[in-house]
Amino acid sequence: MNIIRIFAIATNGFREVIRDRILYVLAFFVLLLVLASRILPPIAVSADEKIFLDLGIGAISLLGSIVAIFVGTGLINKEIEKRTVLILVPKPLTSTEFIIGKHLGLSGVLIVLVATMTGFYFAMMSLLGMNYPLQSLLIAIGYILLELMLLTAIAMTFGVFTSSILATLLSFGVYIMGHLTRDLLQLGKITENPGIERLTKGLFLILPDLERLNLKNEAVYNILPSTGELINSLIYAILYIILLLTITITIFSRRQF
Repeated sequence: MNIIRIFAIATNGFREVIRDRILYVLAFFVLLLVLASRILPPIAVSADEKIFLDLGIGAISLLGSIVAIFVGTGLINKEIEKRTVLILVPKPLTSTEFIIGKHLGLSGVLIVLVATMTGFYFAMMSLLGMNYPLQSLLIAIGYILLELMLLTAIAMTFGVFTSSILATLLSFGVYIMGHLTRDLLQLGKITENPGIERLTKGLFLILPDLERLNLKNEAVYNILPSTGELINSLIYAILYIILLLTITITIFSRRQF
């Protein structure tokens, strides 16, 4: 595995995605916060700051997830449809270098996107004179980035063996279910039906537990999990990303172009 070749693929992917209407996402986010700063104070006199905090960090997470899924599912399919994959994946460039480079490229875009939105988010709150827990919000946003990198790996895994539309639907399904796995597990226990309980346990074990990376509500109230829990969640996300990329590489290497 050659680091230089991976970096070249990542850089090329970064430039390609940055040009692909990412600025529209930033413009929408800025417009959303500006409108919220004007609309919320009159209609939520005592709770406007709390709502603005929730809205801002929630929008960062949601918009980032949309970009990760929509772009991630098309990363490989776009190369296959253009037949450029026939040029990109000859020797000495390996499937591993190609997939890792693509993931790093989109991850770089997401880092820039989230950092820019976060900067504007904090700037708006400072201009409005709001008090906000800076450290807790930064940690929560860091874990949002981890979730987005995991979503990118999920989207690439589906995108490597099916169409972009189906891969997008499947990725959104995993995104939604990943935030509901704990509720599904509890639902299985409540039903007291062995079949349903086995099904919900199976889903809990297979699907990524994205709620482990969701610290938005806690951060707004300046309450975060212990350092041990944060480290465990970090390791969990990294291992899951490695697993998904390994699956993606295995499928991609066996495809006939």
